[in-house]
Amino acid sequence: MVNISVVSTIAAAVTDYQTFPFDPGFDIQSILKVTQSLPSHSWEYGTFAEALIEIYNPEISVFGETPFPVPSFAKNDIKALNYLQPKVVLGTGYTSLAKGDGAAGDPASMGVGAVLLGKSLPTFATAAEETVTALLKDTPRFANGAISHRADVAELWADFMYMVPPFFAYYAADKTNETLLREAVKQCGLYRDVLQSKSNDQWNGAWHHIIGPQNQDLGLWSTGNAWAAAGMTRVLATVMKLDWLQSTWKNQAADQLSLYIKQIVDAVVKAPQDGKLLRNYLNDLDQWNGGFGEISGSSLMAATIYRMAVLRPDTFGQSYIRWADEIRQTLGEKDTQGAAHVTPAGVVTPAVNPLAWKDPIPYTAGSPEGNSFAVLLYAAWRDCVLAHKCVSPAPGSSLAPPPATIPRPTTKCPNRRQQVKAKRSLTNRQRDLARRHIGRRGFHINPH
Repeated sequence: MVNISVVSTIAAAVTDYQTFPFDPGFDIQSILKVTQSLPSHSWEYGTFAEALIEIYNPEISVFGETPFPVPSFAKNDIKALNYLQPKVVLGTGYTSLAKGDGAAGDPASMGVGAVLLGKSLPTFATAAEETVTALLKDTPRFANGAISHRADVAELWADFMYMVPPFFAYYAADKTNETLLREAVKQCGLYRDVLQSKSNDQWNGAWHHIIGPQNQDLGLWSTGNAWAAAGMTRVLATVMKLDWLQSTWKNQAADQLSLYIKQIVDAVVKAPQDGKLLRNYLNDLDQWNGGFGEISGSSLMAATIYRMAVLRPDTFGQSYIRWADEIRQTLGEKDTQGAAHVTPAGVVTPAVNPLAWKDPIPYTAGSPEGNSFAVLLYAAWRDCVLAHKCVSPAPGSSLAPPPATIPRPTTKCPNRRQQVKAKRSLTNRQRDLARRHIGRRGFHINPH
């Protein structure tokens, strides 16, 4: 009889190996651990749930090889669903998944998780459906038909792009609803028409943060631009992975979304930095007036570039990847004051105040979205490396972890034969992962 504690130890080591095969230059596992306790708002819950899917279950994210049809899982089998379920507060209309605190769009960030939960829990499927219906029928519209991010007035926020269009697209993919999928793509274009800067200077292509009667902010907020680009990247991935779409429209939509994303990215990568990070407001060069370098927009924009390097490698080549690599490497360094960007506790700093975007004081207490963006960055970079579009900088890096990463059991097997059998099983599983399991994530690799 094999000792259960030994088997559990081995299983944990193999799981870590699958998830963290490369060293990004910072402690991603400490970031993951602390981030679970940081969110307290609907969009923060939804964003971290998406990060958990991408890092632990890349095969079912829209960036996986075959994410559709949407699979069915027991809640406890998927970390993201186990995390998200108790965060959902069932309601009605656009608040079917959570209280939006006046935002119609924010609760939709939990929509992808609700669709997955709905495969085994019908109340979540109903909540996802009611959220879609309320956004389409009961939410104010801007003059051009764009769905408002706010529930009481027609107001467009760049943040909306990460919350609603990816959810619409995912829900549409699950229901084989081409009309809704087209609406998801259409909303991306309608938002771009309003929020994109039309200047002829270096900022051309970047997006304003908010346009509307209550909270207008014409600044080029780095996190807002990252929200928009990352959200459209998720929509793009969904469109590209659906085999039931009519090919002409599918190609047109993919080209359109790729252009929108590229316009944002091109403006952002040219922006002057502060401390090797994007400034909170791209066009605010006063470090003491909200123009300080910060990790939130920087991390999510780098994650977006890594994803696009896999989805559209002919367009997003090495010059873009180098920019993202520099952001990733900066997270593993110290700031100009000598403080680590990733603290021993896993807090990523400095961030923009997540509830006060123009606060000139860098936020160091732990930004829920900023930390989640760092997780998204790692997942995107790892998958880019596995796709052979990016490289791991670690000398001698390979898919096989060093022996030190495999915990030594504290309890021996009952006999020597079982010890050898357990060790051989782990070695075989590592080889199997390199040949087959990683391939199921959508990457075809050769073991080193």
